[in-house]
Formats: sequence, structure tokens, C-alpha cells
Amino acid sequence: MIDLQNISRVYQMGTEKVYALNRACLHIDDGEFVSIIGPSGSGKSTLMNIVGCLDSADSGTYLLDGIPIQDYSERELARVRNRKIGFVFQSFNLISKLTAEENVELPLIYQGVPRAERKERVEAALSRMELQKRAKHLPTELSGGQQQRVAIARAIVTRPSLILADEPTGNLDSKTSAEIMEVFRELHSGGNTIVLITHDNDVARQAERIVHIRDGQLTEGTL
Repeated sequence: MIDLQNISRVYQMGTEKVYALNRACLHIDDGEFVSIIGPSGSGKSTLMNIVGCLDSADSGTYLLDGIPIQDYSERELARVRNRKIGFVFQSFNLISKLTAEENVELPLIYQGVPRAERKERVEAALSRMELQKRAKHLPTELSGGQQQRVAIARAIVTRPSLILADEPTGNLDSKTSAEIMEVFRELHSGGNTIVLITHDNDVARQAERIVHIRDGQLTEGTL
């Protein structure tokens, strides 16, 4: 599904070039659950943005489902992001003025899904996250764990094959973090490919594979 070949991403910092990714290579098969762990500044977010088609590499090749990403137009990339990839972020990224169900519905509106089908799919996603009774609540009326569940519901409502989670437990206490990781394990059991970026060893251990990132380079490993 994901094949990164010698991917580099370089930023110009004054007169210096800083390699956020330096000839990084990574292969992830369909249906895998992989954690990518590394300290702050190691290149984790840059990697997430490239895998999620939010940013492009300066060199190297990224194949998604066998197709080089550089062959896609901007419109096609937007379609890939909206239909193939579900994003979950540390800060939830919910729209404060929208209820839980309206936040979850948003990507379906962008897809042009008919109203009746949207309603059905939103209800199913919220039910899967055990949030049926919170559908009409605003984010400010929800706990951190509930907000992250809404964010996961929004990620899965489009039925993506790939879920990218960037520090999804970073703002949660240990009990809530364990609950959210159980959700990811269930999604993986249901067939989703999951790539989870973290700096937390306990979170990383719960994946099938662990990949370390340091100074923009990737290595397979254990904890």
C-alpha cells in the first residue's frame, strides 16, 4: 500500500539546509498496524504529511497503492486525501461551532454524499465510537477522550483504507489513552491499515511493527 523510496525533504534555515527526511525508506502492506516513534524534531510530522499527501518530497518516490504520487494532479490528491485516508490529530481539529455529528458529517458533504446516506453513515460512525448520546453536543461540551472519538468517527466515516494518527493520545490521560488505543486495535481488526506516529513507547508497543525515526532516517526496531 505505502512504499517510500529514498524520500528526502529539505528545509532552508538561513544559510543552512536541514533534512527533515533524509533518504527515508518505508514499506507498509495493506492491513498492517505500524507505529513510527521518535523524539521531537526527528521528522515524524514531515513523514506524516508526505504519507498523507499533505506535502510532497523534494526527492525520492512515494508509491501509494502502486501509483507514484507525483503523477497525481492537485485535484486528484485532494480526492485521495478525502476518500482513501482518514486523519486523526493530537489536537482533535474539531470545528468548535459544529456539533459532534456535524463535525463527522463534514467530509461526506465535501464528497457530495446524499443527505440520507450522510445521516446513516454519521450515525453508524458515532455508534461505533459509542457516542450516540453525544451527537448533538459541541466539542466544548465533551471530554478530551470524547473529542478524540469524534475525530476518529470523522476519520472513518468516509470508509478510508488508511488511517494516519499523529500523536492521537498526546493530549489524553493514561486511562483515556488506553481506551483510544483499544479503538485503533478494533479498527485494525476490521481491516484498516493504521500508521500511528508517537513519541510514547507504551503506545508504540501496541502496533504490530515499530519503526524508529531519528534525524530524518527510518529503521525497523523494537522497544
